[in-house]
Amino acid sequence: MTIQTIKMPDIGEGIAEVELVAWHVKVGDDVAEDQILADVMTDKATVEIPSHVAGTVLSLDVTVGQVVAVGTKIIHIEVPKDQAESSSLANPSKATNNRQLASAAPPVGALAEITKVPAMPAVASAKATVQASVQPAAPQANSVAGSDQRPVASPAVRHRAAELGIDLSKVGATGPAGRITQADLAAYSQSNSTLDSTLGNKNKGYERLFAVESIPVIGLRRKIAQKMQEAKRRIPHFTYVEEMDVTELEAFRDALNQEYSATRGKLTVLPFLIRAMVLAVREFPEINARYDDDAGVVTRYAAVHLGLATQTSGGLMVPVIRHAESLDFWACASAIRQTSEAARNGKASRDDLTGSTLTITSLGALGGIVSTPVINHPEVAIVGTNRIVERPVIYKGLIAARKMMNLSSSFDHRVVDGMNAAQFIQRIKRYLECPGTLLV
Repeated sequence: MTIQTIKMPDIGEGIAEVELVAWHVKVGDDVAEDQILADVMTDKATVEIPSHVAGTVLSLDVTVGQVVAVGTKIIHIEVPKDQAESSSLANPSKATNNRQLASAAPPVGALAEITKVPAMPAVASAKATVQASVQPAAPQANSVAGSDQRPVASPAVRHRAAELGIDLSKVGATGPAGRITQADLAAYSQSNSTLDSTLGNKNKGYERLFAVESIPVIGLRRKIAQKMQEAKRRIPHFTYVEEMDVTELEAFRDALNQEYSATRGKLTVLPFLIRAMVLAVREFPEINARYDDDAGVVTRYAAVHLGLATQTSGGLMVPVIRHAESLDFWACASAIRQTSEAARNGKASRDDLTGSTLTITSLGALGGIVSTPVINHPEVAIVGTNRIVERPVIYKGLIAARKMMNLSSSFDHRVVDGMNAAQFIQRIKRYLECPGTLLV
């Protein structure tokens, strides 16, 4: 047998470190060549790490949520010697190129260190639950109790114990050589259930009341936290809120949908807002820009690469609609669907999530009255929509029911003056309140 070490590969684009967000294997698993071992996350995109060999997992050397540098050893796999030799001969670059996954087998003296089993098997779940509970009666002594050794158990038993929140050192072992079996785990769990019944519902209710859930901030959620913190730390935000009457816009939209939805698709408000934005930035080019505050340089763009803030199951992502200035209403609606669905389905690539020059955010029906959106650093502005509400207003000297909507937009005060921000939003308002001008 030969021990193969798989290192964190060089993903390219100058990325020096990544975060491991999920393991797809555990110690003891048999893996096939090209099987996905783990998921890692770069600045925004998730990348899969495959195995270049077939064998048995000996150890996982990186835990979920850990940030590691390129070249770090992440997993050891035991491979039949003849297979390892044939694999190297068939593709020697896998064993020699430091940009690939493979590395030379470790010396025999390092075997003891390599085959250590992690304290808890790495799993894809990001949750670790800690229950504050009444202490049960003294458990059966484990065969390794009182020593520095860890309880002896298979990966499957360890995984099940982690799911149940059971400390294996408290479980009595009946298997060969002091190994904890699934039956031992079941017996321990049953004894605790009996104890809970004896203590009564009052104590169990007390336990539930004081239960604590600790959720590690990893993966996309960590990236979001870092991004938001960086944006608020670097950018002096100011938010400008404007109310607008979208009654005519809604009538125009309904008419287009009745005429063309069957052949071109249904239009929401967003394509009209995006069209108003790309027209407005022609007059206010300082809005469609990025600010490199380290270099002290503002770069203005002729093309509008629009970031679309999208809520996914993993958190907020901002896929990009390229050249929004070139899209008509239906092409824009199609781009919105495609980019948002790719983000929600986890199919957005790194290129799909970078390079925006201006961002739009919408909470749809949950949009509230006012919001204070955070700018997508290093951009200098973000336009946010609030929900449309029909309410009485003074219209042409009379009280009338009108459909009203607020825009809540934030700007980087180092780059955009308050007056220019207000004029930019006022220009958008004029386009939306007179939707025919969007076609001029």
